[in-house]
Amino acid sequence: MKSLDFASDRPLILVCNDDGITAPGLRHLIGLMNQLGEVVVVAPDSPQSGMGHAITINSSLRCDPIRIDDGPQQEYSCSGTPVDCVKLAVNVILPRKPDLCVSGINHGSNSAINVIYSGTMSAAVEGALENIPSVGFSLLDHSWEADFSQCSPFVLDIAQSLLKNKLPRGMCLNVNIPRASDEPYKGIRICRQAQANWEEEFDARTDPRGRHYYWLTGKFVNYDHGEDTDEWALAQNYISLVPVSSDITAHSLLQELNRWDLRLRDGLQGIERTDSARN
Repeated sequence: MKSLDFASDRPLILVCNDDGITAPGLRHLIGLMNQLGEVVVVAPDSPQSGMGHAITINSSLRCDPIRIDDGPQQEYSCSGTPVDCVKLAVNVILPRKPDLCVSGINHGSNSAINVIYSGTMSAAVEGALENIPSVGFSLLDHSWEADFSQCSPFVLDIAQSLLKNKLPRGMCLNVNIPRASDEPYKGIRICRQAQANWEEEFDARTDPRGRHYYWLTGKFVNYDHGEDTDEWALAQNYISLVPVSSDITAHSLLQELNRWDLRLRDGLQGIERTDSARN
């Protein structure tokens, strides 16, 4: 399918999301990225929130050209997940690896633990795995009528900075933006991810046929009150920027685990040595 041809020397920018190709946040982001380069959009044909890094392996994928508005971008609607969109873009659609992968603007927060579940951020992480400078943008407003205009200069600033300053392979940026208000944003704050979680409940219900089903509910709880976290920054009306790595090794635990008396650590010889010592 790689029939796209960009004669321009402008950057090639891949845009994707998890709210679906018609989502206002995506449409706003496309308009901003059109100011910076040649834009190709590959986005899900329906909402894929909470899909995390899921990929489609047990069914076929469809990815068709589509025209949503009159912008200069080229767009494709994909039946798969956000990660599927990035994989198809890189391996099938684009004539070369893009200079930037931008995901969002998500309707709702992807701060703290939400980054684990986020389809928006998983698209950015997948871009990073392809060694593409990548970023995910999220606005703390779930409304379909959310106001994205207030954050536009900051989104452009971060995207331009990514084009100038490359990131190591497997690393990307997670940007969360407070809901628009009468108060201007204080700026961008470089943060760490807050230690937080969802205290979940399953609301048991019964359908008209008498069959039981469950609806996931819960509340978000922040256990971390440090003033260097994304949650603190957002509460203070800063835009939070957290560097994210695909390497989820708990490096701080490696030394401790090496002190454990694990019989299989040295293989069969280790077992024999340990058993001999104990006898």
